Amino acid sequence: MPRIISANLNGIRSAHKKGFFNWIASQNADFICVQELKAQQADMTEEFLAPHGYHGHFHYAEKKGYSGTGVYSRTRPDAARIGFGCLEFDNEGRYTRVDCGDLTVISVYCPSGSSSPERQEAKFRFMDVFLPHLQELKAEGREVVICGDWNIAHKEIDLKNWKSNQKNSGFLPEERAWMTRLFDELGLVDVHRVVAPEAADYTWWSNRGQAWAKNVGWRIDYHVATPGIASRAHAVSVYKDERFSDHAPLIIDYAL
Repeated sequence: MPRIISANLNGIRSAHKKGFFNWIASQNADFICVQELKAQQADMTEEFLAPHGYHGHFHYAEKKGYSGTGVYSRTRPDAARIGFGCLEFDNEGRYTRVDCGDLTVISVYCPSGSSSPERQEAKFRFMDVFLPHLQELKAEGREVVICGDWNIAHKEIDLKNWKSNQKNSGFLPEERAWMTRLFDELGLVDVHRVVAPEAADYTWWSNRGQAWAKNVGWRIDYHVATPGIASRAHAVSVYKDERFSDHAPLIIDYAL
């Protein structure tokens, strides 16, 4: 049964020091999608590139110490693709795709708009170009799982303090409506919610205050999938026994 993990590392070197690669060894995952590498190719050690015999493919941002995505696969992919064809965001290292047999697995790191109005505008631009790409992807007719940090909490259940965040990036009406279009118009599936429709599961906690200790979190990391593979999901968990990042790994098991 394929196990697919999504993990925003908030720096691959930092996550390594906190034991992320030791943890990987115990997970028996088929694919591990990582985001926010904050590293360039020159920073990548052999352990980062191919831990425990995995095959790694990575998309590095041009800006040092910023963004970046990757996919580790147990078997060597038939094909790999870096970037999705939009120069602005491909320069930020936001998209890594691997094809293994009939399955496509993608690691995506959608922009955050919380740092400035300019970055929020960039986030809206990303949403505008990424939706047509997802339509093209679905039209390929393959089974697809897009894992990553989408930087949007879709519904009220997806963050603790939803009332006070309705005007904040990550829970804006436009962002939430965009996520709804993925599911209602494109027919993609929020896999977590298939398996655990009512669970108040969060995947990110602010470093401010006591957010982690009080579990004042947001669910902004997702597996978004085509209906066929989504229907085979049967177990979901958010790993919180150790902290590798300000995000927690999202683990979903799919039946063969």
